[in-house]
Amino acid sequence: MAARTDLFQSPDYFLVDELLTEEHKMIRDMVRSYVKKEISPIIEDYAQKAEFPQHIVKQLGELGCFGPTVPVEYGGGGLDYISYGLMMQELERGDSGVRSTASVQGSLVMFPIYAYGSEEQRNKYLPKLASGEWLGCFGLTEPNHGSDPSSMLTNYKDAGDYNSQRCKDVD
Repeated sequence: MAARTDLFQSPDYFLVDELLTEEHKMIRDMVRSYVKKEISPIIEDYAQKAEFPQHIVKQLGELGCFGPTVPVEYGGGGLDYISYGLMMQELERGDSGVRSTASVQGSLVMFPIYAYGSEEQRNKYLPKLASGEWLGCFGLTEPNHGSDPSSMLTNYKDAGDYNSQRCKDVD
């Protein structure tokens, strides 16, 4: 398949722009431009191949889409939740999987480390997660508990049988 051009125009029927600061509009427009240039032209081909475009992970980090509400001193953007929502809305317009990648990284991986981790853990993990050097994950379902993480029973035991190239520096 050939690359596609993103012709999306955003009519502001409800005058939402009047409620946003100039910084909010700049952030939204920056992510919108990225989606038009980098995501929209390729995402259908990746979807048809059932693959994720791995090369965009670092791009999303550089753009500030990983942990935008995490404080700057830990590699985040130090932004408000309106900015976060605008960023995710624009990524979602490009592709739901891309938005999920960014929101899971920021909200389900980075936020708990920031909120509940030690200072050592924050300094060790958050900058690399924010930059896209590392990509985190969140386990949500297991038998008998569906998507209720508070009822999960699974735990991790290091059996030493992992591929060290894929599991570098994991405690």
